[in-house]
Amino acid sequence: MIGTGVSYRNITTDEQLRLYCKELADCKSIAFDTEFVAEHTYRPVLCLLQVAGDGELALIDALKIGDLTPFWQVVSASGHETIVHAGRGEIEFCYYAVGRAPEKLVDVQIAAGLAGFEYPAGYSKLISKLLGQAKQKHETRTDWQRRPLSKRQIDYAMDDVIHLKSLRDKLLLKLESMGRIEWFWDEMNSWGEDVRHYLTSERWRRVSGNSGLNRRGLAIARELWRWREAEAERLDRPPRRILRDDLIVELAKRRSADPKRICAVRGLDRGELRKSVPQIAERIQRATELPDDECPRVAVHKKVSQMSVLGQFLFSALGSVCREMDLSPGLVGTPGDVRELIVYRNDPDHRKHHRLPKLATGWRAEVVGKLFDELLSGKKAAKIVDPESDHPLAFESTGH
Repeated sequence: MIGTGVSYRNITTDEQLRLYCKELADCKSIAFDTEFVAEHTYRPVLCLLQVAGDGELALIDALKIGDLTPFWQVVSASGHETIVHAGRGEIEFCYYAVGRAPEKLVDVQIAAGLAGFEYPAGYSKLISKLLGQAKQKHETRTDWQRRPLSKRQIDYAMDDVIHLKSLRDKLLLKLESMGRIEWFWDEMNSWGEDVRHYLTSERWRRVSGNSGLNRRGLAIARELWRWREAEAERLDRPPRRILRDDLIVELAKRRSADPKRICAVRGLDRGELRKSVPQIAERIQRATELPDDECPRVAVHKKVSQMSVLGQFLFSALGSVCREMDLSPGLVGTPGDVRELIVYRNDPDHRKHHRLPKLATGWRAEVVGKLFDELLSGKKAAKIVDPESDHPLAFESTGH
């Protein structure tokens, strides 16, 4: 089929997909993008797959095809490079479909951050800066579940994949010249592992507002989170529409499995939630009966005010180092990553229960991790050399 000057294969049946995937399996590079809707379901609903296999374009209508497994099997197989932009969502689809991610993955957004561009850089900005072209901006709020798709919608969707290979070539060439190509492949490997860990681990500690709970309260929050996840998946609804975070925390604070006390919590008087009170009470009771040593540990942050000041200083130092190295600070680390490193280095008990912080591993340790260790131990000191400079800080050995 033909879009605005763009020829592509239109795939709308399982048989067409099967035949296409046989050809795709021989490609050396597979660039792809997705369009999905995530507002009303437990997991996002995949609507379209836009693919460029060795430059040949295809549009796969995910809503018309019963089984997309053949595509995900090809993408996750070895023998080719998979190219995406801000591809976390794409990798999650792949992982849920076949239990693994692509082996040799290139995310051009990450490559751009390592090459000195801002992170995260949008697709439009990258093709403008690197290729001198403009991305269509219409259809950013389109409902991709509606059919038929207009020619304008299809052109917009295909534009998201057309330039991926060119961006990849430009960015990896730049990384080669900067001596950072090994950093990039290390980052892609660790990034893929982070996505896998995120998808396979319980994320109950992400419940907003849980930081003030004691161990028993955390046990209740964990049980309620598990119940919410199971219900959300069963009903195919977003978890927070089943039970909001603030209600989980409030129930955990009250620590009561009494249905009357549960119903007294404002926000639990909705019809659907009232029907679930017996299940909620059962989960709370289960958590209250848990042995003390099986309750989750409380994350202890000592000297919070001092930690905040120190974290702000080191994050400023991170920005200064990155700017001098022509490296995006946003890719290297966040203020939270800096605080995590400080806690890890200064709290032996924390080290027993947590893995090595992000800033202390791989290329990040080379860029800032070792420097931060020397600053924290007093082996190096920071001084202001020029307040008006883009690089106002200098780091010198103290002789300790």
